[in-house]
Amino acid sequence: MLWKNKLILWLTLFSAHTTNISTHDAVAAGSSYLLGVGIGDVTGPIVETNLMGFANPSQIDTGLHMRQRSRAFIIADTVNPSNRVVFINSDICMGDTAARTEIVLQLTLIYVYCVPETAFHCREKLYPGVYDNSNIALVGTHQHSGVAGYHNYLLPQITSKGFIRKSYEAIVNGSVKAVIQAHNSLKLGTLSLGNTTLLDSNVNRSPYAYLANPVSERARYRYDQDKDFTLLKFTDSATGSSRGFLSFFAVHGTSIYPNNTFVSTDNKGMAAYLYESYVNPNAFPGLNNSFVAGFAQSNVGDTSPNTLGVYCESPGQPWDGQPCEFTKSTCGNSTQDCHGRGPGFRISDFESNKIIGTNQFKAAKTLMGGSTLAPVSGAVKALHTYVRISNYSFTLANGTKVHTCPAAMGYSFAAGTTDGPGAFDFTQGNNATQKQNPFWELVKGAVTPAPNPEQIECQHPKPILLNTGYAHTPYEWTPSIIDIQLFQVGQLVMLIVPSEFTTMAGRRIREAVRAKLISSGTLDNSAYVVIAGPSNVYSHYVTTLEEYGIQRYEGASTIYGQFTLEAYIDIYTHLVQYLKPGSTATPSSGPTPPDQINESISLQGSFPDVIYDTPGIRRFGDVLTDVSTSISYTAGQTVFAVFQGANPRNNLRLEETFLTVDMLVGSTWVPVRTDSHPSTTLSWKRTSTILATSTTNITWTIENGTPAGTYRLTYYGDSKSVVGIKAFVGYSSSFTISA
Repeated sequence: MLWKNKLILWLTLFSAHTTNISTHDAVAAGSSYLLGVGIGDVTGPIVETNLMGFANPSQIDTGLHMRQRSRAFIIADTVNPSNRVVFINSDICMGDTAARTEIVLQLTLIYVYCVPETAFHCREKLYPGVYDNSNIALVGTHQHSGVAGYHNYLLPQITSKGFIRKSYEAIVNGSVKAVIQAHNSLKLGTLSLGNTTLLDSNVNRSPYAYLANPVSERARYRYDQDKDFTLLKFTDSATGSSRGFLSFFAVHGTSIYPNNTFVSTDNKGMAAYLYESYVNPNAFPGLNNSFVAGFAQSNVGDTSPNTLGVYCESPGQPWDGQPCEFTKSTCGNSTQDCHGRGPGFRISDFESNKIIGTNQFKAAKTLMGGSTLAPVSGAVKALHTYVRISNYSFTLANGTKVHTCPAAMGYSFAAGTTDGPGAFDFTQGNNATQKQNPFWELVKGAVTPAPNPEQIECQHPKPILLNTGYAHTPYEWTPSIIDIQLFQVGQLVMLIVPSEFTTMAGRRIREAVRAKLISSGTLDNSAYVVIAGPSNVYSHYVTTLEEYGIQRYEGASTIYGQFTLEAYIDIYTHLVQYLKPGSTATPSSGPTPPDQINESISLQGSFPDVIYDTPGIRRFGDVLTDVSTSISYTAGQTVFAVFQGANPRNNLRLEETFLTVDMLVGSTWVPVRTDSHPSTTLSWKRTSTILATSTTNITWTIENGTPAGTYRLTYYGDSKSVVGIKAFVGYSSSFTISA
């Protein structure tokens, strides 16, 4: 298993024998629930690995800006605690099949300290019915600056050069830790629900495709993207204090651009840091387990945080600085120079990230401090099923029988988006009416099997670039079996989706499920439906039928064909019958998806890990470039020091830190900042491959309000030699900050 240390992992059961939570209604006990919150570090290797999201193989991480976290929220019925849901909101790009499978497995085993560890009696299965596939959701914030390499399928592994076990293990172990914390903190509480309008925080990055939707439908909405910020508040019944919240808002995690090489958490991770620091300003990030702020993703597909629009960055060209072409988002017939601009783009993308994160923080603060939230009361239920989504047959509302297709990526997939443009001569809006480049027609046949006539017709009008649904070598490229999951907590219903739904696609499925909930008598008009994803497995995008016909990036990435949205609506609305009060039926499940981790390839160099480190003629941790000791720093200035380093992959320092900023209090150095604060960065550089020497640069940008005094920078590293890994510490000289 993934636990390298010999841990005792005891999960307390409310009953010696429990039933699967999807087989019984929770008995409503007014508005009281058992509530738990937890947080865990999921930061993988911060150097020499690919960052996940932009599919840019050259975007290799060189350091750390902010640690990634998983935040777990448990809601259980007070009368029958086996009726519960577990929402893991993780600072990763998307949920994944194998990672979720391993998380569930970890939470259904007891590890007992014994020797040898592999002895049969060292592993005892828990009684079923507490945590399982039904009630655990792994939901990514869809941020694009986290560590890659943790995926089960080949396509997202390509840019990370295959599978990276340390990345995968960090996500699993940190998420399990978060759930255990939440489980152990379960106590009586109440829930309340509400929303507010959040402006200036998202725009539609494919407005041309959005305009293809019917005029009458678009007229029902003021904006071409959702502005609702929804929040579920957790309150302790004994003290009346809030313990945390889970919020939902649709905005891509692309505030930090593709040229970034620091591991970070983008705008939702920033919002979580801001709120948790606001509640407990003296606690270190990630170690504040009493209050947990969850900023979850929603129907994110065509949203962007780059709110100032899209412009050409083409120095020397007449279109430089002009808005990009509207239909295809090009500059001089090329996609490469068309970029979205965040609200702080003239300063840095980190400034834009802070602004969008702050906006979400303020929206949460408004709702948490107001009196407009409605009490939540009613059943707790979880539904889950596996569905073979390729060639899924169903009947439309008009009686027409249709089906989805085996997965395929269109030409516009390679064009990327205005948040992260693609390469070569690919453009968005590339449909079957246009002639394709003969070169790419040859290339695509060498990469994946050529599509047969049935596949071409099924995917029409998408011109197929990668026929991934027929690619099975060396293992499956994309999922054909997906996780379908639904959580009910009183009047709130969460659609846990494995895809990125566009704005209008999300509106349609939410409305369809809500209408079914009401018409079936399952809930009354208070029914509130939210989307959470991409979760559990990544199956790319879902557009409306009309947007699919435009074949911009989102349509080209709707991999199961033009009726994908209708298939999801059919599947989720059919699940509603299992939520009806008194129902004991459960949905049947399709075939289990493959767990491909053990057969996944890794092409990350000749060796899977660090071979060794040397300090050259110095010692590890020696200061190579020191802070300034002759001046007094002030707020807004950046302090830095360069140390003789070692590869950070030797020890991920999960739940710890690679650095601290220390303040001298009396005669004692007291840490005041860690590598989880956005004011610090750690940058690592290999100076000699042969000699295995490297340097580590630590920076701290002094925030407003920092107390005057004496400070230093501390570097915590781990070096590897033939005898093993050894920790070391380096210190800068002391420096002063004036008021």
